[in-house]
Amino acid sequence: MKFEHIIYETEGPIAWITLNRPEKLNAINQAMVAELKSAMDRAQLDDGVCVIVLNGSGRAFSAGFDLEVDTSPGLSREEEVAAMKEELRNDFDMIMRFWDSPKPTIAAVHTYCIGGALELAVACDITIAARDCRFGEPEVQFGSGIVAMLLPYICGPKRAKEILLTGNDRITSEQAEAWGLVNRVVNPRKLVERARELALEIARNDQLAVRITKQAINASFEIGRMRDALKHALELDIAIETTETDESRGFNEILKEKGVKAAIEWRAQKLGYTGQVKRHEIG
Repeated sequence: MKFEHIIYETEGPIAWITLNRPEKLNAINQAMVAELKSAMDRAQLDDGVCVIVLNGSGRAFSAGFDLEVDTSPGLSREEEVAAMKEELRNDFDMIMRFWDSPKPTIAAVHTYCIGGALELAVACDITIAARDCRFGEPEVQFGSGIVAMLLPYICGPKRAKEILLTGNDRITSEQAEAWGLVNRVVNPRKLVERARELALEIARNDQLAVRITKQAINASFEIGRMRDALKHALELDIAIETTETDESRGFNEILKEKGVKAAIEWRAQKLGYTGQVKRHEIG
């Protein structure tokens, strides 16, 4: 497969997969999803590859799944819903490839790691963040859901609810490290170097022992029925994405015509909240 939206390279025992839509802050579209799956297949089949490192080209790791989705003209509502369900399941399968990979996966993230990109980064076994990175899951701001509901397993349900229900997308690298979203924070200029050092440290170990140890760690979640919970959460995300309300229709119309900022401001105005706190006496 010829790659157009990612770069696939090998360096000794390391396979480097680089998200490569820098003009779009590496927003993940369906073409990139297909290429990431293919790249993971290639890395798994290469006996010379021991560790897979995922990073992003240009100014950011990734701003998440691409919001600019082209709907094919002439589709009925039922056909649109079916297409959306297939797309979301493709997204889920791609993210879980990194979790399920028998070869260890490392994410090296910088500047922005937002939405689906955060889900992808935490699906990797180890995540290294540049000090300048910002994290978050703003899906609720857009009336969207979470494709791979991994956060409760990574940082606990309390912190996951705070992140997901507020739609906070300004979490710093230091906060992400404290909350268990990343393993370590490094100088931005040293990000690739530190990822390489960590990958080589893993590659020097007995590979059968490494793979079985990863399998054992993942199984500790799977035995607790994590996979069933993730699939259930995916079905709920599909319900969010494919259910129209008056609010979602209004939001999407403004989103299409005037952009994200205008749509978010419209919702805030609709809420009628001015930022002033009303005090109520309790008697």
